[in-house]
Amino acid sequence: MSDRPVLVSGSWMIDGTGAPAVERGAVLVRNGRITEVYRGSSERAAAPAGVETVHLDGCTILPGLIDAHTHLCLPGDGTPFPDTVAEPRGVVQAIALRNAGVALRAGITTLRDCGGFPDVLYALRRAIATGYAHGPRLVLAGWPITITGGHCHYFGGEADGIEGVRAKVRVAIKGGADYIKAMASGGGTPGTQGWRPAFTREEAAAIVDEAHRFGYHATLHCTCAEAIDFAVLAGVDEIQHAGFAAGPDIGQHFDGAVADRLAASRVPVCPTLSVGRFVYQAVASRENPTPEDRESADRFERMAHGTLSNAAELHSRGVPFVAGSDAGWRYSPFDALHLEIELMAAAGLTPLEAITAATSAAARVLRLENETGALRRGLSADIIAVTGRPDQEIRALREIRMVMRQGSPVTSP
Repeated sequence: MSDRPVLVSGSWMIDGTGAPAVERGAVLVRNGRITEVYRGSSERAAAPAGVETVHLDGCTILPGLIDAHTHLCLPGDGTPFPDTVAEPRGVVQAIALRNAGVALRAGITTLRDCGGFPDVLYALRRAIATGYAHGPRLVLAGWPITITGGHCHYFGGEADGIEGVRAKVRVAIKGGADYIKAMASGGGTPGTQGWRPAFTREEAAAIVDEAHRFGYHATLHCTCAEAIDFAVLAGVDEIQHAGFAAGPDIGQHFDGAVADRLAASRVPVCPTLSVGRFVYQAVASRENPTPEDRESADRFERMAHGTLSNAAELHSRGVPFVAGSDAGWRYSPFDALHLEIELMAAAGLTPLEAITAATSAAARVLRLENETGALRRGLSADIIAVTGRPDQEIRALREIRMVMRQGSPVTSP
């Protein structure tokens, strides 16, 4: 971070608020913050003379991306979940550090972890904050709260009963959690059931109520319709996945009545659309696939199409979205957010809306709107540049030319 002002400009600028792109926009950066934003050539003429200038011709500058759903402790390479969590903590720490670096170089300057080992995650957050490691800004839940034997129970967040879950919320806050995450249904953990609620309605309500009592944001993992209803009734701040699994085959059966209640609540959803896509592509590409491989690939391909169809239906009803990739889980890498944003566009969002879901909309949900998520005076200088116009062709977000985190270059043009 330097006290010398730097003017960052491109052929186009997207400020992350949902406003249309402007030509020849620029951002003045000093001491890690945005001190001025120039919207076009006429405004840019007022920029101070003699400042260092970084001009990215043929590029769009925009806010650093926010991935609102990741698992830093998991490798995202298909290693079975029980095998990864059995590794020594030092190995898991190395996995988390590597993942953070991959995300940052992909233009993800803020990353929310949705469940892992608290000691690993809080140590990584401290190492990044003190400059001993490089990575995105981290928003952490520690372990997710889950029923005994529930989804992600390996991380240590098991709790049961109304008083038990309230106590677990307090322990999470004491340990250093930034927000509260809980598993309202089963999921990919062996032995759990994603098509049924895990907590009772009363337990789910107690988790949300206890989080709110202490001023914390609460989000629930919901992969079935009944869990979504529990979350909405509880007054949850956000829902992860919003899946409509109806049986062990992970098939999706959309429930319009539940979707309408979700839309009326205005609770935002982080749909994690890319997970199934990465699984079936990885399994289908194996040399000499077994019949079991082919069956698994077909099953996850159906799931991927089903979740995309669900998202399109939810979007058509007005459900607000934030972007999150579930990086680390199964085969999802830590640059998976690019595909996630593309799939959100395929679900009916415009490219600009999909970009907003990964910038200012995500920042609001993470309660970071006064720190990042937009190119606005006073915010952190989290800036990326990509080749081309992502508001016209969303895949341009993959063409990273520059990443700046709090005014310091991560990758240079």
